[in-house]
Amino acid sequence: MTSQDTSAPAPTSPSGEVPFRYTAALAQEIELRWQDEWQRRGTFFAANPVGELTDGDGRHAQAGSKPFFVMDMFPYPSGAGLHVGHPLGYIATDVVARFRRMQGDNVLHALGFDAFGLPAEQYAVQTGQHPRTTTEANIEIMQRQLRRLGLAHDPRRSFATIDPDYVRWTQWIFLQIFESWYDEDAVRPDGGRGAARPVADLVAAYEAGRALPAGVDGVADGATWADLDEVTRRRVVDSQRLAYVSETPVNWCPGLGTVLANEEVTADGRSERGNFPVFQRNLRQWNMRITAYADRLADDLEHIDWPDKVRSMQRNWIGRSQGAQVRFAVQGGSEVEVFTTRPDTLFGATFVVVAPEHPLLDEVPSTWPDGTHAAWTGGHRTPVDAVAAYRRESAAKTAVERQADAGRKTGVFTGHLAANPVNGELLPVFTADYVLMGYGTGAIMAVPGGDERDFAFAQAFELPVVYTVDAPEGTPDGARTGDGSIIHSSNDEISLDGLSVPEAKAAIIAWLEQHGIGEGTVTYRLRDWLFSRQRYWGEPFPIVYDEHDLPVALPADALPVTLPEVPDYAPRTFAPDDAQSSPEAPLGRNDEWVTLTLDLGDGPKQYRRDTNTMPNWAGSCWYYLRYLDPTNDERLVDPELERYWMGPGHGAQPGDSVGGVDLYVGGVEHAVLHLLYARFWHKVLFDLGHVSSAEPFHKLFNQGYIQAAAFTDERGVYVPADEVVEDGDAFTWQGQLVTREYGKMGKSLKNAVTPDEMYAEYGADTLRVYEMSMGPLDLSRPWETRAVVGSQRYLQRLWRNVVDETTGALVVTDDAPSTETLRVLHRTIADVTADMEAMRLNTAIAKLIVLNNHLTTLDAAPRAAVEALVLMTAPVAPHVAEELWQRLGHDRSLAHEPFPVADPAHLVEETVTCVLQVQGKVRGRVEVSTDVADDELTALALADAGVQRALAGRDVRTVIVRAPRLVNVVPA
Repeated sequence: MTSQDTSAPAPTSPSGEVPFRYTAALAQEIELRWQDEWQRRGTFFAANPVGELTDGDGRHAQAGSKPFFVMDMFPYPSGAGLHVGHPLGYIATDVVARFRRMQGDNVLHALGFDAFGLPAEQYAVQTGQHPRTTTEANIEIMQRQLRRLGLAHDPRRSFATIDPDYVRWTQWIFLQIFESWYDEDAVRPDGGRGAARPVADLVAAYEAGRALPAGVDGVADGATWADLDEVTRRRVVDSQRLAYVSETPVNWCPGLGTVLANEEVTADGRSERGNFPVFQRNLRQWNMRITAYADRLADDLEHIDWPDKVRSMQRNWIGRSQGAQVRFAVQGGSEVEVFTTRPDTLFGATFVVVAPEHPLLDEVPSTWPDGTHAAWTGGHRTPVDAVAAYRRESAAKTAVERQADAGRKTGVFTGHLAANPVNGELLPVFTADYVLMGYGTGAIMAVPGGDERDFAFAQAFELPVVYTVDAPEGTPDGARTGDGSIIHSSNDEISLDGLSVPEAKAAIIAWLEQHGIGEGTVTYRLRDWLFSRQRYWGEPFPIVYDEHDLPVALPADALPVTLPEVPDYAPRTFAPDDAQSSPEAPLGRNDEWVTLTLDLGDGPKQYRRDTNTMPNWAGSCWYYLRYLDPTNDERLVDPELERYWMGPGHGAQPGDSVGGVDLYVGGVEHAVLHLLYARFWHKVLFDLGHVSSAEPFHKLFNQGYIQAAAFTDERGVYVPADEVVEDGDAFTWQGQLVTREYGKMGKSLKNAVTPDEMYAEYGADTLRVYEMSMGPLDLSRPWETRAVVGSQRYLQRLWRNVVDETTGALVVTDDAPSTETLRVLHRTIADVTADMEAMRLNTAIAKLIVLNNHLTTLDAAPRAAVEALVLMTAPVAPHVAEELWQRLGHDRSLAHEPFPVADPAHLVEETVTCVLQVQGKVRGRVEVSTDVADDELTALALADAGVQRALAGRDVRTVIVRAPRLVNVVPA
């Protein structure tokens, strides 16, 4: 046995006595000491292949080293600190990272902070304290709590999105997007067609004769680039940028004075913060042309290792639909274009509906046409009066109320008549607020014979119904939404009658295209990303506006644009009860900052800054790249580092063609927005050559939640769970009966348990073991503080297998293990290795417990078995493992020791299939040895995913074991 490492001495109490029993006090002393030691040694420094970041010994990544990049979803530093539900994913990634490090991988694991958050701004509005002060204090609290947990992060790579250096590169990426357009014909680095290209290439194409786009102010039909003045040329280019300004339908919340993202609006159409009504209206805002990437975002989901549920959610959000764009000529007005997935029903269209915001309503006839039904007019004398009144009513409704009102059939005739392009029949054009301008074209063709909503509208407004799909005799009136043979669908040039729906779709699309009145197309539910917020606490736009009110990019050396001081931080409007009011952004209150004089190449001129800020999604779109190269002030990321950590075929995915982070762990609540936005930004950077991987995150894992008991009084109000007293089968709070339920741990249910409480009562290692052993990582699980002691007992037994609690001496033997012990040991090594690789951490712990219990039955545990057990325990309980490893005579940290490898010679044994039941119903099966012990079967059954799902959080009354073939778990 070698001498102990004098840099990490054995623990002593203040009185000088050596405490040899593994208690919470000893655990704390060990844990704090090893955390300091890891930091001093740089134990978890991830070595880059080049540059200033080396490992703790000053070495770069060795040639041929296998990189493994593991990452947690960006946390927001809350002032309330952590509860024990928050670390679940952090512990899991730490266990995986430690395991992979012991497997010989060069592991990069770091944690930064997504710090531009709404809570800090709310606090600033209430108190006047700058949100940076609040945020930085919260980061310190979270860093302390996470460090105490023993997470093996590389601290050199940590940062916050509010750091000026980070803001600079976020703004730089925005400018890359602003200075790009999407070229459908470009060939990408991966061989695909369609990519972002610099706008300079677009200008060169126009100079070479490329046709100009339609619909840009100042561009006449047939005009060429040479015909345009400089301002019009800029408008042409601006209309095609990937980041652009436009009048956009937004979620406007006058009560808060700001535009809200969809995720900030409740299902009731009100603001998540403050419960104010939210309205749809048009405002001038920044947008990002994410729709240009819709196909790639959908198609490339096939190339990444993500849960099926998340991929389905993204596909549904993108909402790709095939159909036809059809143009209806309007008498005395502009034509109306609609998108339909059922162009085969065009002969059944009997009216058209446009959104109240549709531009057709800016040119309403002054009188009602002949034959107008009284039910269509809303009681108004003219179409102008009717439409104006309806628009006012609609503007006072939230988007959710507008959709709900579809059942009440609100609407009004506009006085316009549109010609059905397939038969020339004049159809009345209505406006109804269930049609939203922000979706599709803001207009629909109504086919009451094939759509239930259209049928209800037709019934209310006495409109005709034409059926275009055959149905058996006796079919009741109403919309026919199924498939069938086409009927009543012919004109002098084409007949769809008798065709199937797919045949009819193809035929009518070809006819529309032949006549120039429509074309087959694909549309998407996905809309361009609204990128403006009327808030203070966010990244300012690196944009100024000139005398023509056109956006101009600031040069890179002017970045970062930092937030100015303002008299107050509250976004507001001058008319909070008026849906037509306009926002006043806080940045607009500093005139010296807003108006400035710059020389951008054509002499000093006065410019105006953008007073909006970026949404908090901006900083979280690219943070994984900053982990790779956190101090680079010359470029976004060194290409060699990006290729090493994320390039195609690297690290854990040698056959992968898209690259990305090897393992990304986080909650399913970010399944769409954050992940979709990050993928979009990454693909733009990929197109422009800044990154080599086509996707940012190769493997995604969604951990479950920790739920805890919550209690409500007779009013239904939640009471503090930690003050509730259990009295038999009843629960009381301050003497009154309360009702127990289970819910996600947090402040709202008053059921949070802090990790600080667990550290003090049990130690961080016990908390880590308990959270990882509660059940399958991807399932939610109930928290039970009383059950934590079981994890503590495992560590205490492990400690006693190595250390004499009375003398502190080693109690292991150097004798060779018995054949039986070797069999148990190597089976455990093989099983734990497989479980760790598959992130079945709960079953890995169950098998470690079985091995430890076996060693406890021996007179003295063999060193060979104990050292292997300590090494296998290290990823889950690293502090006590380090301490025991040192006491076993090793000077070097076990963080880089090889993980044990099973000897196949000791794995040869007869096995049987053991059936796992819950209340007599089969929930799983497991292969076990013929002489398996009852306690091992019990542990395996309780760790099984199927058993856990069947228990659904219920306590276990008893476990009936009939070794080796049956285990029946009986819930309480």
